[in-house]
Amino acid sequence: MSAEKTMLSPVRLGAYELPNRIVMAPLTRNRAGAGNVPGPLNATYYEQRASAGLIVTEATQISPQGVGYPSTPGIHSPEQVEGWRLVTDAVHARGGHIFLQLWHVGRISHPSLQPEGALPVAPSAIAPEGMASTYSGPQPFVTPRALAIEEIPGIIEDYRKAAENALKAGFDGVEIHSANGYLLDQFLQDGTNHRTDEYGGSMENRARLLMQVTAAVTSVWGGDRVGIRLSPSGVFNSMSDSNPKALFTYVVNELNRFNLAYLHLVEPRTNETASPEQQELTCGYFRSVYRGTLISAGGHDRESGNQAIASGDADLIAFGRLYISNPDLVERFAQNAPLNPYDRSTFYGGDEKGYIDYPFLKLQTA
Repeated sequence: MSAEKTMLSPVRLGAYELPNRIVMAPLTRNRAGAGNVPGPLNATYYEQRASAGLIVTEATQISPQGVGYPSTPGIHSPEQVEGWRLVTDAVHARGGHIFLQLWHVGRISHPSLQPEGALPVAPSAIAPEGMASTYSGPQPFVTPRALAIEEIPGIIEDYRKAAENALKAGFDGVEIHSANGYLLDQFLQDGTNHRTDEYGGSMENRARLLMQVTAAVTSVWGGDRVGIRLSPSGVFNSMSDSNPKALFTYVVNELNRFNLAYLHLVEPRTNETASPEQQELTCGYFRSVYRGTLISAGGHDRESGNQAIASGDADLIAFGRLYISNPDLVERFAQNAPLNPYDRSTFYGGDEKGYIDYPFLKLQTA
């Protein structure tokens, strides 16, 4: 009888054999340099966490139009490609695997972050609630401009070029960010997509852009080095859908045809305001829909992560905040050692403090 699988068990993920099932989740940290270029500080941060089975980078904009926050990295300029090469070289030197998360924020931006002060773009001209993050502090969100249908091939091409740039930068793969209320998620959900053309209305039409982007990205990488992140229960960034269970069941089933490395799902455990229907949209539910590898993200600890693996609900477990404060999270889980507490005040922006200065276990016990 084989031993029970845990987060420390090896696993095949697409093209790769990973030493464990612990994933560093994508985490926006707002510490890119001028020109949204990663630098040595970012390389050190990721290198410290290279014992993860897989690192998924912070969300990285595919184009100048995709920017929605200060000091977030891009993957559309030669300088950004070279900056990311510092990161991938550092992670690979430690034996790690790292995927780049491809991002377009859509309406979650502000004219001050857009080329020539333009309006942010979206499927429909519907403003989110709340405030945009800008270099001069929080500003009210503006009503975005609805993308014309003739612009959409350009968006798809931006994803394809970004995927090519990620290949040049030395990544092991890419993750398409279609979660958390950003552009691709905005097209999926009917609370934000009121279009009447072939990208709006039916679930098939609303999912069309995601499928076309996935086809473009896998044309560069092959399916076995591409993942997709979805948040079926998410309401962040003013998201809603009239029938989320039907929508995301359809989307996940359609993604089966790409033979992706994985599907990365944000669990409803992270969303206390989710409806009863949304609360059902767990990795366990999608296990019967998706034929490939599932990554579960959202509020896990050592016990719940191991339980999700042992039950078969998920194949890998992603950690966010715990990875911010515990660069050696794999080793701490292996020893059931205490975890460093995280400092929320240093999550977004700043310097080394709260970024690369969290202590390693061996330094604490030496």
